[in-house]
Amino acid sequence: MALPVRVIPCLDVAEGRVVKGVNFRGLRDAGDPVELSRRYFEQGADELTFLDVNATVDNRQTAWDIVTRTAEQVFIPLTVGGGVRTVEDVARLLSVGADKVGVNSAAIARPSLIDDIADRFGAQVLVLSLDVKRSGGRFVVTTHGGRTETELDAIEWAAESVRRGAGELLVNSIDADGTKAGFDLELIAAVRAVSSAPIIASGGAGAARDFAPAVQAGADAVLAASVFHNGDLTVAEVKQSLADGGITVRETA
Repeated sequence: MALPVRVIPCLDVAEGRVVKGVNFRGLRDAGDPVELSRRYFEQGADELTFLDVNATVDNRQTAWDIVTRTAEQVFIPLTVGGGVRTVEDVARLLSVGADKVGVNSAAIARPSLIDDIADRFGAQVLVLSLDVKRSGGRFVVTTHGGRTETELDAIEWAAESVRRGAGELLVNSIDADGTKAGFDLELIAAVRAVSSAPIIASGGAGAARDFAPAVQAGADAVLAASVFHNGDLTVAEVKQSLADGGITVRETA
């Protein structure tokens, strides 16, 4: 029997508040991270992903206090990313309540960081985030919250990351982010073709009907932000839509 597909609200946090924009730009306030986390937990979210979107850009560490307060309010897996540069950063996040840790820019700068984290904590702790955009007819990786485009081929990087020990890939389409035009199915399928690790699809959800195609393209989990923050959809509505499409999900209370 297939594992249930996970539905994961994402909280992009800046200056202690949840923010949301389009294509990673024009960020606006979307609420208090602890309050929103509790709401999604009560709605039946399978996990939460918490991304400190300015930590890498500002060259600082993740906001530990918000992670601590969030972990005290919710009792589902919590993934935290943003500003994670060392094994010690991972250890501290785990100590304040994170279950998994997302790494992006620092792993691109030093790929051996993936090996180091997986060796010390196990692959299940490491979520490798890929902020991907189309450029010159291919998928490339960006860093620093989508602000900096690299020459790194996203599909090749995904494959290398899994070989090095990434336990999961968070695949976020910069082109689709915040557009509510649906997930980038071509990107999901391309990563699926090279990854033995679970894939979380991110970027572009606008309606309940958008989620099943992402799973059919190869995602093991679906992540969204705006549609949840704005109240357009609840977690239960997304799960019902997936179930109606014949996809196994965990039931909500």
